[in-house]
Amino acid sequence: MPRLPTLSYDRGTLLLHPPPRGSKAWVEFVEWDDRVEKFRLPAGGYRALVSALRAESVTFDDQARAYGRLPLRFANPLTPYPHQTEALAAWQSAGRRGVVVLPTGAGKTFLAQLALAAAARTTLVVVPTLDLLQQWYGELRAAFPGAAVGLLGGGSREFEAPILVSTYASAAAEAERLGNRFGLLVFDEVHHLPTDFARVIAEYSIAPYRLGLTATLARDDGRERMLAALVGPTVFSKTPAELAGLALSPFDEIRLRVPLTPGERARYRELVARRDEFLERHRIRLGSLDGWRRFVRASGRSAAGRAAMLAHRAARVLAFGTEGKLAVLEELLARHAGRRTLIFTDDTAAVYRIAAEFLLPAITHETPVKERHETLALFRSGAYPVLVSSRVLNEGVDVPEASVAIVLSGTGAQREYVQRLGRILRRQEGKRAILYEVIAGETSEEGVAARRRRSEGRELRPSVGEESTSSLFDD
Repeated sequence: MPRLPTLSYDRGTLLLHPPPRGSKAWVEFVEWDDRVEKFRLPAGGYRALVSALRAESVTFDDQARAYGRLPLRFANPLTPYPHQTEALAAWQSAGRRGVVVLPTGAGKTFLAQLALAAAARTTLVVVPTLDLLQQWYGELRAAFPGAAVGLLGGGSREFEAPILVSTYASAAAEAERLGNRFGLLVFDEVHHLPTDFARVIAEYSIAPYRLGLTATLARDDGRERMLAALVGPTVFSKTPAELAGLALSPFDEIRLRVPLTPGERARYRELVARRDEFLERHRIRLGSLDGWRRFVRASGRSAAGRAAMLAHRAARVLAFGTEGKLAVLEELLARHAGRRTLIFTDDTAAVYRIAAEFLLPAITHETPVKERHETLALFRSGAYPVLVSSRVLNEGVDVPEASVAIVLSGTGAQREYVQRLGRILRRQEGKRAILYEVIAGETSEEGVAARRRRSEGRELRPSVGEESTSSLFDD
């Protein structure tokens, strides 16, 4: 009697042997591997191959699949918003594969819980930070009482849990071991996935069901295009403007253009001219990822290159921390005294300068974990009404009480801007959030912010204005 074709999992790939008799479809999925004298295919091709074999009524022994059904008691008392119900339906209609784009505060975690309950399969949830690891762990345990939820990362290695929450770093390191154990993959902040290191989490997995969540897909390197193959197409998307006043707080955005002082302007032009002379000599054009990479490489090859890079950085620091911005910040803090306020800047040195000058608590990548948690707790409680930070608060921090954001620098990237806006949009009764984008006039910061607004198509703004600092407080 002929041997039954067997499909097995092998370190992030699949082996098929012997070949199915009476089937033609399987050939397009596999390649012959002389080393083991069997047909091999990527683990990510599991769903397509199995579907093709079943469509031809081919009998085979599936030894690859180590995941199973997972009956869950869903105890989250929340009622889904219409956009969450629509997103879940769109994901299910797409074969339970795809990416959902929702603003911060729009309930992506609750949507994932709905997906877990609908799929009822062992699940791997992947998150970018240890803070999010703990946050997801706590919320999943509360939503699914009785289900075993495990952790991978931060010192925990609970591989056998049917619901496992992992950091991207830990899941990538263990991708071969995890690849056949889960029927559903959930990628929080899925824009982190398409890197050479992290994408193996998806590539080495046979999981037929996949859900990606993010506030914005855009990446500087354009690799968001890879997500269609790794996770699935974008199946549902909403902007902050579309959910304002519904699932999110209504909000306003105001752009403030701050002029440089004569001395700052002269110094800025001198620095930019020094940088541009080097770029022109080496035929390097900034404004693209490739141009920036060429500049970085060239700056390390000569003293002139290092001087040009130092001039570039000094010009950025000057634009980010101009005296005019600090004066505007002082006025904004006075105007919104008593409201929970987040101040964002792109430069760590600027964070510490602002914290010192205004006697404000600060969080940067250098802040110890314990101190960071304590500072955030005091901010949430209201003991600290204002908090200044760099990029460390862009994602993965739940601060629902904040209602004012002041962005002093780092306004160029769409994803960063949407993340910072999302920090103040969690809905509260009677709340209207406001975001100030403070830009140094006659600097590259002005052009970069303008390019970002054009790329957004201005769709983010239910109410947006641009004001000079002289008229801001005339009321």
